[in-house]
Amino acid sequence: MARMHRYESHLVWQGSTGVGYAGYPREHRVLTPPSGTELRLSADPAFRGDPALPNPEQLLLAAASSCQLLSFLALAALAGVDVVAYEDDAEAVMPEDQTPVRITRIVLRPQIVVAAGVDIDQVRQLVSQAHDTCYVANTLNAEVVIEPAIEHAAHIPAGTVRS
Repeated sequence: MARMHRYESHLVWQGSTGVGYAGYPREHRVLTPPSGTELRLSADPAFRGDPALPNPEQLLLAAASSCQLLSFLALAALAGVDVVAYEDDAEAVMPEDQTPVRITRIVLRPQIVVAAGVDIDQVRQLVSQAHDTCYVANTLNAEVVIEPAIEHAAHIPAGTVRS
């Protein structure tokens, strides 16, 4: 039998919707066992949420970005490719004029720095493979686009182990 991964969270909200759409609180908490990490969330400000708190749409985007990173790093490490830095300025779009309203497109823009001498074409292939194996991207029905920028690090030879 195949191994099954299971994820849990606990969501808590209190308030009253009796005050109408404009007046009920959007803030809520999500706890993730077993660590008990607590996230304070709200709705997008366009839906009367608190702009100081993250919203579910941002977390979905963050999950896609994080999954791409982790999938890529695993593949790079297994291939012996020395990645020394990775940043991603990701973006998601959710048009309100389409029904059902949903995030329709996610663009990940990883900026990847690899050690000198690393084959950039191999890194591009690993980025693509990471997208194909990313659990979150495979779960979503939105288009997920990867637009990587890859460069060599200055003065770090390939294969150098950093502590």
